[in-house]
Amino acid sequence: MKSYPSIFNDVIGPVMRGPSSSHCAAALRIGRICRDIMNGIIEEVYIEFDPNGSLATTHSGQGSDMGLFGGLLGWEADDERLRDYEFHIKNSGITIKIDIHPIGFEHPNTYKITLKNKTETHQVIGISSGGGMIEIIEIDQSPTSMMGDFNITLFYSDSAEYILDLVSKMNLGETSLHKGSIDFITVQSNEMEQQKLLEQVSALDTPITIRIINPVLPIKSRKNLSVPFITVGQLLEYNQGKNLKLWELAIEYESQRGNITKEDVEEKMGHIVDIMENSIKTGLKGTHYKDRILGSQSLNFKKNIKEKKLIPGDVLNNAIMYTSSMMEIKSSMGVIVAAPTAGSCGALPGTILGTSNTLGFSRNQNIQAMLAAGLIGVFITSHATFSAEVGGCMGECGSASGMAAAGVVVLKDGSLSQSLAAASMALQSSLGLICDTVADRVEAPCLNRNVMAASTAISCANMALSDYDQVIPLDEVIETMKRVGDAIPHTLRCTGLGGLAITKTAKEIEARLQENKSALGKKSFKSC
Repeated sequence: MKSYPSIFNDVIGPVMRGPSSSHCAAALRIGRICRDIMNGIIEEVYIEFDPNGSLATTHSGQGSDMGLFGGLLGWEADDERLRDYEFHIKNSGITIKIDIHPIGFEHPNTYKITLKNKTETHQVIGISSGGGMIEIIEIDQSPTSMMGDFNITLFYSDSAEYILDLVSKMNLGETSLHKGSIDFITVQSNEMEQQKLLEQVSALDTPITIRIINPVLPIKSRKNLSVPFITVGQLLEYNQGKNLKLWELAIEYESQRGNITKEDVEEKMGHIVDIMENSIKTGLKGTHYKDRILGSQSLNFKKNIKEKKLIPGDVLNNAIMYTSSMMEIKSSMGVIVAAPTAGSCGALPGTILGTSNTLGFSRNQNIQAMLAAGLIGVFITSHATFSAEVGGCMGECGSASGMAAAGVVVLKDGSLSQSLAAASMALQSSLGLICDTVADRVEAPCLNRNVMAASTAISCANMALSDYDQVIPLDEVIETMKRVGDAIPHTLRCTGLGGLAITKTAKEIEARLQENKSALGKKSFKSC
């Protein structure tokens, strides 16, 4: 079944805490599915990471441990307890062991997890695909594909093929038989179908173990799902004779993708815009967190704006200040929106809201701009990536810049062609951007690159509004992003093994943070 991105699943979201959506939010979602498979009863967890993947070096510093353990405990991605995840997992009675050794999987964000309690053992292999999105690719040594957007029912039985025949005849979802270390059946359905299925299966006179895998994404999928377009070329064809703006086309797309009303789409985006506004305001009051590199720098920027000590440029300076504030909230474990990722969470809201608040635009105009940005993100994630582990920072800050550029054009009531051109020019400006986080903290050079993304977005929006020639159409730029990302060396894709991450100063910072963490008496979950 083909899966189409959702603006709220794949692009603008999740609402979360932590430094990295690929590592924190995605790991938490994988952990939630593991918990459901174990029916909430977990005593031992054995986690394996490949030394050639990103998780071998980042699982502690970038929050994979935090997210995964929070998911095993059943938490949401914005749960306040995530700040003290080590304390809570220790007191839960769950024994954790982590090994780093070859596990034979190509994706850099692969989790191989074995779960045990007194009566059963299950193995789950999942990947984080960027921006908090996941896929469970194997359960109990049988291939599967679960992305957290369906109600999934698992049936374990010694008579699996017999049960498969009975369940298939009920016609209450998409049914598959999986033969692995333990035979099981999966039924992919909606909530109503699942309820009917459980009622009918419970009446069978056959021993069956049932597991309910709850959706972890806000927008659910369904059978025979379709969308009006999935490339810019298709969008332009769809819009012939309609003359819709980019934000209106975003509503058309998401309404059909999510099977929700157009009013629901606008309401959901309004809620997200409000969260972003609140995070920025909170950041500008000052943030405090011991386990980070950078302090609360946006306060000094705000002071210098008021005292007119900066080079003039109200829109740009406010965008920089807002971007910095959001990044500081992220680094202090506050609530953010991954847009499109946590590592690039500052650029899009910083640009849109910084521009809007400076020029006096309304909340409704902010929603429209953010919807437009979300649709640009749909095209990027469909044909390239948001994952720095796969495509470098080009996929994170680069994507945010392209999305923000289109959003600013919408704020200024530019045309559809101008919005698309702005996104194209901004993305062209970020091709090949590497990911080399210092000390595994998503702070440096991430803050600089978020600010650069915001600055580029504003510049490209103004160029597009002045009808500069984009030269290369957006679809072709996104195709190029994919090719360039594939060519970036492994050491420069969020592994901490290259670029600024291996400079003398970076290593000194890493050592100092480790010393500070030890001094605080926190237990570190290290590889065994």
